[in-house]
Amino acid sequence: MAPPRPTLDKPWSSYLGMDPLIDGPIDASQAEAIVWLDIDNTLYSHMETRIADLMIDRIRNYFMSLGLDEDEAEYLHKHYYKEYGLAIRGLVRHHTIDPLDYDQKCDVSLPLDTLLKPDTSVIQLLQSLDRRKTRVYALTNAYKVHARRVLSLVELETYVDAVVFCDYANPDFSCKPEPEFYLAAEQAVQASPHTRHYFVDDSVANVRMATSLGWHSCVLFDETLPDNASRTREDGVPVIAALPELRTLWSELFAPGSAS
Repeated sequence: MAPPRPTLDKPWSSYLGMDPLIDGPIDASQAEAIVWLDIDNTLYSHMETRIADLMIDRIRNYFMSLGLDEDEAEYLHKHYYKEYGLAIRGLVRHHTIDPLDYDQKCDVSLPLDTLLKPDTSVIQLLQSLDRRKTRVYALTNAYKVHARRVLSLVELETYVDAVVFCDYANPDFSCKPEPEFYLAAEQAVQASPHTRHYFVDDSVANVRMATSLGWHSCVLFDETLPDNASRTREDGVPVIAALPELRTLWSELFAPGSAS
């Protein structure tokens, strides 16, 4: 028997933020399925853009701006990421920083305009979803400014109903892979208990947590996966090397006769 799901002891807005991207209702109360999309290193290629490497450099520089030397900055960055899921959460808890200043100097300063471009295959994938029964949300550990910027540059904002994001303005914000983040996301979009949740992310920890909470299909994105490699990890986690592979894994979500 599966263990009972944890419950939230505060309103969902105490854990995360939600930013609508469309006009009109964005709730999933009548949806049969929800597609949750991670953003960074999932909706675009890390190997082609190296955005994560640029982000690491900016975070280390931010640590050093607090008076730490290079070795201390590297150690605390790794420690806070491992301990809290995000470096900024350790900075907020143990240093006197303005989280929105951190966002400006780390995420917002990234030269995304010169690195990101639309991927026609991903656009066609989202276009082909049967939106009569499916809602689509971004589920990200970034702040909303970065999330909106990425979605705009890869031209996917039209196909995403809302961004569920880490609310850096809230000192007690949650993030993946904490179970509260997923549970609050469900409440934020008003998902019914019968809604099936589909999730793709480039973090094994994030995928495992969603699976443990009973989400219907949780898939790891790993663009380094060889073509002839198994699409199931030893721990049972499904894995893909390209987002269009979801058309096969989640075939029931796509409109009949949609282009492959």
